[in-house]
Amino acid sequence: MTISPEEDRLNAQIAFAIEIDKLKRIIRRNHLIDGSRRENTAEHSWHVGMLAMIFGEHAPPGTDLQRVVAMLLVHDLVEIDAGDTFIYDPVEVAAQAEAERAAADRIFGLLPADQSAWMRELWDEFEAMRTPEAKFAKALDRFSPILANHLTEGGTWPLFKVKAAQVKEKVRIIQEGSPSLGAYALELVELSVAKGHLAE
Repeated sequence: MTISPEEDRLNAQIAFAIEIDKLKRIIRRNHLIDGSRRENTAEHSWHVGMLAMIFGEHAPPGTDLQRVVAMLLVHDLVEIDAGDTFIYDPVEVAAQAEAERAAADRIFGLLPADQSAWMRELWDEFEAMRTPEAKFAKALDRFSPILANHLTEGGTWPLFKVKAAQVKEKVRIIQEGSPSLGAYALELVELSVAKGHLAE
């Protein structure tokens, strides 16, 4: 039986759609804002995509918000293979880049060539963090867990003995993509320290 190019393309798209469902089972260290359980990576990706639409006015002028949303939807698909990297663990961070590149090759490679190239380009752009869109996307990716930890009495910070200086390093990334969100995140850090939810 001969498969037409259209059927072959659809089969590749279906295979990708099935594969990315696995993102729902990747559990992150951060808790939901109500503190009831840890979030999964698919929930995180959806949330930061929504933040891009909500906080779009805090992006640099001229930022393509549709591209930011698309970037945020694909940025963590590599965790299907590479798992969630805890950004305050230097051992995990050191191994992250190679594992995630291999995951990107495999996962985006499931798609038809044109869609594969498009999504890989979005992922590479996010990782390189050179464009206003990538900087804003990365800012939102860093802002989300700081907000969640602040609202859950420190969340993962005391659990993993994270210090304020370590969190402030991540705030610098937020400031680079959005000065106003960066200033707000810094206020959250200082308030968390004052409340005893984050160690100096």
